[in-house]
Amino acid sequence: MAEIQDQVVQDQEFVEEEEVEVDRLQDAGINSADITKLKSNGITTVRGVQMTTVRNLSKIKGLSEAKIEKIKEAASKLLPSGFITGTEFEGKRKHVVRISTGSKECDKLLGGGVQSMSITEAFGEFRTGKTQISHTLCVTAQLPVSMGGGNGKAAFIDTEGTFRPERIKAIAARFNVDGEAALENITYARAMNSEHQFDLLNELAARLCEERSYRLVVVDSIIALYRTDYSGRGELAERQQRLNQMLAKLMRIAEEFNVAVFITNQMCADPGAGMTFVADPKKPIGGHVLAHASTTRLYLRKGRGETRICKIYDSPDVPEAEAVYQISDGGIADANE
Repeated sequence: MAEIQDQVVQDQEFVEEEEVEVDRLQDAGINSADITKLKSNGITTVRGVQMTTVRNLSKIKGLSEAKIEKIKEAASKLLPSGFITGTEFEGKRKHVVRISTGSKECDKLLGGGVQSMSITEAFGEFRTGKTQISHTLCVTAQLPVSMGGGNGKAAFIDTEGTFRPERIKAIAARFNVDGEAALENITYARAMNSEHQFDLLNELAARLCEERSYRLVVVDSIIALYRTDYSGRGELAERQQRLNQMLAKLMRIAEEFNVAVFITNQMCADPGAGMTFVADPKKPIGGHVLAHASTTRLYLRKGRGETRICKIYDSPDVPEAEAVYQISDGGIADANE
């Protein structure tokens, strides 16, 4: 109980520092009509205003150049965004929450679990456990911090139609959590196309601002609808630009609201790999745009029998290593369980 109270205090401190609601701009002379326009475009906090460029703000209907300048000036007064010391930044990093994957070996690999304030990407072939990790995280995010959880809710954006409530109930049973309660704490949306997927993020940002209890956002998968809506080399540049905007929005959400963003990605064959004697001729989709946007990248592949292997492909704070896991009735678990 004391640990939960400590977590609540930490969350309140984070809210005071980072999540200043955009309504506070009224105190600085910005009218409510302009604030409503910002909210309708997914900008719900003062930090969100600072993260949005003048060029993108000018695309909002009804905001003139003079109004945007005034909004930017008001935001900088409410929430300074200049240089800070390394010690101060270390203090901000103490608010980071780590959510268990369900496998102790994978958690150890990740330095405690999937981190908030960042994007974690998992890519691999079919049947490597990408969707199962997503389902497991939706349950573990609700657990107390002492059990490797985030003590919060989860949001799930489904682009492939793979979300299964019965899997959530089975995983919840493993962690002694009521299945119905676990489902109630998951906000679900089915994205129909890439534009709808982006619109859902704007809606999600507004929901996260209203409810401070979210700890996880899952997008399964990030690339599927972009592969459908944009085909061929002729549309590749536009696809990558749209994908970049989507990922930038996800990173803003992760940092603004201190949530862990977990995205899954697909793989494709690399025709040129055979010419260079590369051991694995497959590569993740999304190119450099997705590679640079993801904070931590996990490469999932099939192991012996029913085991799977998780490898740190890229990360700023944990070394390259591997962990073995398996897919059980209760979600992701250690291979020897």
